[in-house]
Amino acid sequence: MISIKDAKKVFKTKSGTVHAVENVNIQINKGEIFGVIGYSGAGKSTLIRMLNGLEIPTSGSVNIDGLEISKIRGNELRKARQGIGMIFQHFNLLWSRTVRENIAFPLEIAGVPKKKRMEKVDELIKLVGLEGREHAYPSQLSGGQKQRVGIARSLANDPQVLLCDEATSALDPETTDSILDLLVDINKKLGLTIVLITHEMHVIRKICHRVAVMEAGKVVEMGDVLDVFRNPQAPVTQRFVQQISDPDESKELVEHLVEAYPEGKIVKLTFIGEAAEQPVISKLIREFELTVNIIQGNIKQTQNGSYGVLFIQINGEKTEMKRAIDFLQQQNVGVEVVTDND
Repeated sequence: MISIKDAKKVFKTKSGTVHAVENVNIQINKGEIFGVIGYSGAGKSTLIRMLNGLEIPTSGSVNIDGLEISKIRGNELRKARQGIGMIFQHFNLLWSRTVRENIAFPLEIAGVPKKKRMEKVDELIKLVGLEGREHAYPSQLSGGQKQRVGIARSLANDPQVLLCDEATSALDPETTDSILDLLVDINKKLGLTIVLITHEMHVIRKICHRVAVMEAGKVVEMGDVLDVFRNPQAPVTQRFVQQISDPDESKELVEHLVEAYPEGKIVKLTFIGEAAEQPVISKLIREFELTVNIIQGNIKQTQNGSYGVLFIQINGEKTEMKRAIDFLQQQNVGVEVVTDND
């Protein structure tokens, strides 16, 4: 569906040359929700702007559904953009227009007759859950409602691809989740290919099938979201995964337990997929002469399955603890001995 080959973008500035995107190669499948994550300056915004021709690669190619976006111009590019919707961090609504009028705007530009235009707008208002707010102005809407208008407007021309540029960064956590749920629903109902960029691993974890991690203009890691969670390779990816798998409060709790209980081992267990639903701790308690103290844990869902982290303290004879660690490693569970006080 989307093919990015050897894409490079170089900007000439007064202070020198900036390599915003450097030899990026990505293949995105039809109907996939693909995430691009990176910190500020990683090059992700430049990359997504290449997908709708707002930025032209210095070299390399960007191809969407057989059309090389990086080579077309003028009317051909404007026509191609009708098949590529985009939603923005700060909504980009027309403040003098109502909800209905904002959603209808791209249809007006495309010359769609008024009756057909209004039918489409009503359909989209229902799809994004804005019934009853049709005649409200943006100043009368919450942040989540404004983004729903932005999403509806981006779908007006029945695009095949939806680009999301930090679409939830300006929203609170609860509203963020509701918008992400809406995007998943749209992906399933309409079969849209969605490409989103973000600096929040929570967004990737919740809705993406695959993810590319960018740093300094390069893709440093790419794969299925569960695989990246299971075994992050690049240091920047490890930092992102730690955002949701190893919160600061867990570290503080571990430090407290190390001080309060100087014996035994504190172990971090990582559960992926089906392993997250297995009674591993029950087996551990039944089969070994140990005391097991559950410190903290959680299980989260991704589009490809469950991902869980559990901190436990085990105490007993050295040989029994070693047998227990070996047992855990045989259960398709990630095992990291955080502290070993023996």
